[in-house]
Amino acid sequence: MSNQTVSPGALLAGRYRIAELLAEIDGARVWRAVDEVLSRAVVVDVLPVGDPRTNLLFDAARRAAAANDPRFLRVLDCDMHDGVTYCVREWAGGRTLERMLGSGPLTGQQAGWLAREVSEALENLHRTGYAHGAISPATVVITDAGAIKVIGVATEAALRSSGAGSPEEDVHSLGQLLYASLTGRWPGPAPAWGLQPAPVEHGRLLSPRQVRAGVPRSLDDICDRLLGDPPRHHAPPITSAAGLSAALSGVVGSSHEPPNQMDETVQVARQNGSVDDATQVVPQASPPAIDPTPQPAYGEEPNGYRPPQPAYNQAADTRPVRRQPPPPSNGNGRRRHEEPKAKGGWGGRILILLAILALLSVIAMAQFLLKGAMNNDQGSGDGGSKSSAPPQTSTTPSATTGGKAVIAGAKDFDPPPGDNVEHPKDVPNTYDGDPSTVWKTQSYKKRPNLGGLKPGVGIYYNLGAKTSVSSVAVALVGDDTSLQVLVPTGDTTKPPSSIDGWKAVAAKEDQPEGTVTVTLPAGTQSQYVLVWLTKLPKVSDGYQGIISEVTIQK
Repeated sequence: MSNQTVSPGALLAGRYRIAELLAEIDGARVWRAVDEVLSRAVVVDVLPVGDPRTNLLFDAARRAAAANDPRFLRVLDCDMHDGVTYCVREWAGGRTLERMLGSGPLTGQQAGWLAREVSEALENLHRTGYAHGAISPATVVITDAGAIKVIGVATEAALRSSGAGSPEEDVHSLGQLLYASLTGRWPGPAPAWGLQPAPVEHGRLLSPRQVRAGVPRSLDDICDRLLGDPPRHHAPPITSAAGLSAALSGVVGSSHEPPNQMDETVQVARQNGSVDDATQVVPQASPPAIDPTPQPAYGEEPNGYRPPQPAYNQAADTRPVRRQPPPPSNGNGRRRHEEPKAKGGWGGRILILLAILALLSVIAMAQFLLKGAMNNDQGSGDGGSKSSAPPQTSTTPSATTGGKAVIAGAKDFDPPPGDNVEHPKDVPNTYDGDPSTVWKTQSYKKRPNLGGLKPGVGIYYNLGAKTSVSSVAVALVGDDTSLQVLVPTGDTTKPPSSIDGWKAVAAKEDQPEGTVTVTLPAGTQSQYVLVWLTKLPKVSDGYQGIISEVTIQK
C-alpha cells in the first residue's frame, strides 16, 4: 500500500476505513476515516512510503501524548502499515477560526475568550517542556457545542517540517491569532489564512484599535505586549502562556462558558453596519454557546479542515498602507456611515455645551456666595462696624486659582510597612511633559490592593512654596486604578514621613486608562501634594500601577 493507494473506501491497517480527503500538506494527506473497531470517526495523517518525515511524525506523536488538556485533540495511534506511515487523531466537528474570520472579525469578548482558552491549554502543555509548534487560525477549531479544540499538537509542525517550535514561539503565534481575531487582518508582511496583511506605519505594526474602531483598549494593550517590538509605553512584554492567560482572565474573566456567537441574522445586520459588536468586553450575563446553531458533524468543513490550499497567497497590492482612513470594520469592504454620527452629531455637541455652561454658572454662584459669606465674617469682627485698618499683606503665595503649578521636585513614597523605595529613579518621568515615559510601582501578587501588604504607594510633589491647589490630573496606564490626593495634616511646608501625617482631600475609584482629573476642595493650599495609589491594574505577573504624567493646577 502507498500514499496513492490510500483512497476513499480503503481499509488501512485492517481497522481504519478511509472516507474522504480533508487536506494535503507537502505530499502528506489528511483523511477523515472511521475506526471500525470502536465505530467512531477519526482523522488519519498519511505519509508516502520512504517519506523523510516518518521519524519526525513518530517523535511528534510521542510528544503529543503528553498533552493531556481536554482542549487538545489526542493522538490515538501512530504506526506503519505496508510501508505507509500513519497517525490517527481524534475527530471533532466544527469550524476553524480561519473559516470564521472569513466572515469578519470577532467581538472583543469572543476574541479574548478564544485566545484565553488556547493560552490555558498551551500553559499546561508548556509545563511538560513541549510546544505545539504550529498555532494558527487553521489549527484552532470551534466545535458544534461552542468549545475550543486545538488540533495537531506537535504533529502539524512535523507534517510541515517547521521544527518542534518553542513555548515562546507558541505565545507569539497566539498573539498573531488574537490580533487577527480582533481586526480581520493578519499581522504579517503578506496575506495569510485568507486575510490581508495588517497596515504598518514607519515600519511598526498598527495596533488593533488603529485598524478597527471599537477594539477594547485592554485587549489592544495585550496585543501590543505580545507583538510590539518593543511594546508601547514601556509596558513589559508577554512571553509566556501563563502570563497571557492571567492578562486575558483579567479582561474577559475565567469562565469556560463560551460567549455568544452571532447567528446568521445578526451577522447580516453587522454587515449592513447596524450592529457594532466590538464595544463590549465583558457581557453582563452568561450568553449561549459561541455557535448556537449546530453544524453538520461531517459537513463542508469536517474537523476544521478546508480543502487543500496554500497557507499564503500572493499579495494583490504591496503598496504602503495609509493610516487614514482605517480599514472597514463591517467585514464586507464598505465603511459604516452611521458610526461617525454617533461621535460628532450637532445635537450631542449642543448638549455638551449647555452642560458646560450650566456647570460654570453653578461654580460662579458658589464663589459669589462664598465671597459674600467671607466679607460678612470680616465685617462683624468688631460688633458690625467696618474696620478702617488696611488689609494685611500675606507672605504666602496668592490663593488665586488658575494656571499650572510648577513642580520643583518629587519623591516616591512607600512608608512602613513598605521599604521606602518604589522605583525612585523613574519619578521624574511623571512631570517631564513626555507621556511616553512612565513611573511604575513594584508588581504585587494575588490582589489589586497591593497584595494586601500595605494601604498604598505613591509620589509626593514639591511645589516650592505653599500654593493654592484646585485640581490634580493624573495620566494612568492600565484599567481599574484607584487613587487619592493627600496633603500634610499639619505644617503643609514639610512632607510627613508616615501616612498618618497626610490627610486625603479627594479620591477616584476604579478609573480606566487615561487621564483622570481629581478636583480638590475649595481653599486647599499646600507645598506638598501626594498622589496615592490604593488599587492597581492587572498585569501579566500580578498587579502594578503605572503613571505617565501628573499636572497640578492652581
